[in-house]
Amino acid sequence: MADLGNTRYFLLRPGQQPNVRDVLDLVYQALEEKGYDPVRQIVGYIMSGDPTYITNHGGARNMIVKVERDELVEELLVSYIETARMAKEGGE
Repeated sequence: MADLGNTRYFLLRPGQQPNVRDVLDLVYQALEEKGYDPVRQIVGYIMSGDPTYITNHGGARNMIVKVERDELVEELLVSYIETARMAKEGGE
């Protein structure tokens, strides 16, 4: 995840799509700040679609519901694969 030291807020124009990676960063940070396990909470949201898994803190819930859950999974998978490839290339 990117810089988690500062809370970030996103102002979107009507109809503007949020950047999925930035939304995940914001949600992760907000959950961590509130003392939740961000991974478990994000997985709970993705699996169930229930936005109450995500805190309102920092506007996190409002942001995550603007992103389709399949887009969240896609971004997480792409990031995982990129990280795994970099680790593999660095280990060889």
